[in-house]
Amino acid sequence: MYDVAIIGAGASGACIARKLSQYELKVALLEKEEDVSFGVSKANSGIIHGGFHSSCTKYLKARLELQGNLMFDQLHKELDFPFKRCGILVVAFSEEQLSTLETLHYQGVQNGAIGIEMCSRERVLDLEPKVNPDVLGGLHVPGGGTVEPYRFVFAVVESAVKNGVELLLNFKVTSAERNSDSYTIVSADGREIEAKYVINAAGLFADKVSEIFNAERYQIHPRKGEEYILDRSSAAYTNKVIFPVPSPNSKGTLVIPTPEGTIMVGPTALEIEDKEDLSTSNDNLQKIFDFAKQIIPQISQRDIISSFAGLRPTMQNEDFFIDSSKIIPNFIHVAGIQSPGLTAAPAIGDYVKDLLKKCGLRMEEKSHFNPYLTRVPRIHNMTPYQVAELTEENPQYGHIICRCEKISEAEIVEAIKRGHTTLDGVKFFTRTGMGRCQGGFCTSHIIKIIMRETGMTYDEITKHGKKSKVLFPRV
Repeated sequence: MYDVAIIGAGASGACIARKLSQYELKVALLEKEEDVSFGVSKANSGIIHGGFHSSCTKYLKARLELQGNLMFDQLHKELDFPFKRCGILVVAFSEEQLSTLETLHYQGVQNGAIGIEMCSRERVLDLEPKVNPDVLGGLHVPGGGTVEPYRFVFAVVESAVKNGVELLLNFKVTSAERNSDSYTIVSADGREIEAKYVINAAGLFADKVSEIFNAERYQIHPRKGEEYILDRSSAAYTNKVIFPVPSPNSKGTLVIPTPEGTIMVGPTALEIEDKEDLSTSNDNLQKIFDFAKQIIPQISQRDIISSFAGLRPTMQNEDFFIDSSKIIPNFIHVAGIQSPGLTAAPAIGDYVKDLLKKCGLRMEEKSHFNPYLTRVPRIHNMTPYQVAELTEENPQYGHIICRCEKISEAEIVEAIKRGHTTLDGVKFFTRTGMGRCQGGFCTSHIIKIIMRETGMTYDEITKHGKKSKVLFPRV
């Protein structure tokens, strides 16, 4: 019997779990995939938004965005995920766009966005010299930034588990039944748990989970965004996240300097029906780069090293739906968490905690909650002398497995020890396979290390779960 079961271990579910781990509660975090963040969260632009795109008086997502933004510095200190408060620059190339920027500036000021300023052409080019010199003006939001979304979720969940949360992977909820004062929740493989309170943070499938529990009926509509990664040697790397002036349903195609040194271009915003469609297309690639080059002329398709697509779980009113059910007891919806969901996630944890209190859950703070994780040495940003000292203690730090990203065997072993036993899990924890060769050199070595450390056989190794085996026995 659990006090609380959280369905979905993406950014929202992870932050809710960590918040609840601060209290004397028995909490289960349920995830249908092989690892956390393997759903919506892994294919995220990784932007920490600055609080100006939506009005705080109208949208819950805007209020939580501002609150969540301010929480990242402390979380970064505690959890050691890649994060950079580099700032956001929205650029205008027409008088009409300048007028829109004035509206966004006023909205940001009303919201309380720290340091937001309207910029002249000269100020824009001073802040970011790589912007097209045809720019007329811009909006500077110094509080914005970037984060590696999967590493963020990994760290938040690890902290929650360290403080008592139980993580149940490959737990796809297929049925649920209300008992006298709790719910029996059943997974596809037959496992059952009971919980007094349930949090539905199931991302794209929150509507299905709500239906399973006989709660409110609504629809989650997937909105696909295609993104392209450029090599860290690209001349297009910018100092700040560069936004165009937004359209009614999208923040537009962005140029995003990731905190680890590559650059991302995208996303698109395509309304689709299939919640499993993660395809990319040449047509959209061309549209993205034609548009992005108008903003940053140095952008080149020759620098592309990878592409991916992510799906945003949108609802009809374009706002977050975070509320307790009016139909069944002790059931809380955390649905429609699209952009700026990653930024808002820490604040969503606080918001849901307060909803649980209103629903009657008794909470007593732990005296022994530990917010800090042990830092993992990462040699790609160390001096040769520091690496030599580490190697004396552990020779595995001197064995480079991923040459593109300069990742050692010791870092891969640490990822496996922390529960990441798929190729994508190791990749997201360490950045192996994220460089120019995209795993062409290091994949076979990583497979051997996973086999050695876990006892798995080669045909048990997967990319991201049971349906993605990498090697098969000879017939």
